[in-house]
Amino acid sequence: MMNLPPTAQNTKTSSWKARGQWLWSEYSVIVAFVVIILIASMLDSHFVSIDNLTNILRQVSIIGIISLGMTVVMLSGGIDLSVGAVLALLGALSVSVLNATQSVLLALLAALAAGAIVGSLNGLMVTKGRIPSFIATLGMMASARSIVLYFAEGGSLSGKAEGYTVIANTEWLGLALPVYIFLFMTLLVYVLMHKTRFGRYVYAIGSNEKAALLSTIRVNRVKMGVYMLCSIFVAAAAVVESSRLNSISSASSGLSYELDAIAAVIIGGTRMSGGRGKVIGTFFGVLILGVLNNMLNLMNISPYLQGLVKGLIIIAAVLLQKKEQQ
Repeated sequence: MMNLPPTAQNTKTSSWKARGQWLWSEYSVIVAFVVIILIASMLDSHFVSIDNLTNILRQVSIIGIISLGMTVVMLSGGIDLSVGAVLALLGALSVSVLNATQSVLLALLAALAAGAIVGSLNGLMVTKGRIPSFIATLGMMASARSIVLYFAEGGSLSGKAEGYTVIANTEWLGLALPVYIFLFMTLLVYVLMHKTRFGRYVYAIGSNEKAALLSTIRVNRVKMGVYMLCSIFVAAAAVVESSRLNSISSASSGLSYELDAIAAVIIGGTRMSGGRGKVIGTFFGVLILGVLNNMLNLMNISPYLQGLVKGLIIIAAVLLQKKEQQ
């Protein structure tokens, strides 16, 4: 067998190393998901039961919908901290319209329209006001939570019309309707971000906003669309959330959902600085969070410690991203 010269051997080794690094950077979240599934299966035999797996999908569907919108925002180089409080506000609005009109369709349309308005306000603060997205959406978070607490007098709002609970509690082929909504929206955002001009513009802005401006991209218009899209997805999640129990709590609904959404997006490989990430990564990031929560519950670990786990995961994911950039 002919031996390769040292130069050729080094080239071949470098090629395999580059391929390995590319595979890890592009598909590490899928590898991590498979590893976590295997570990969970070994820790508890009940984990792989059909009932438990479908329950995980049902539980992550609401956070998954929000995470898709958060992905688009973070790809543009921004962040939206208001998603949890806005969910409570839009859920309360949806239930109120439902009670006033007895129409599920009007309740849904009201939530989506209000979501678009909230998103446009966030977008205006970031684009025209030149306020950093962290500060702008932090202010929106405080405002939205305060409004819904005042409106509901610190309590809950319950639906008084039939048919609303069908949205979150209908099952088809063993899966709840929110799971299908999550899957459909994942496909929708994938096509939007990877197959359309809007998606290319979002990546360009997240990578280098000044270069995007010089390329005649209407940066402010794209950013407005990004924040509006995120809040519309939050509105859809709010309808599902309020439909699940036919009520919404002004104090606890949506609490810490922004942390879960950001964790899922970062675990999925989207950079905090924007410009790099994939929708499919967010999808698996959401599933990883769901599996971890389920695994902690099966192991009888206190729910008060689950936030610690998510925090450590976020820190670890950001550190790995920084290491890749070096």
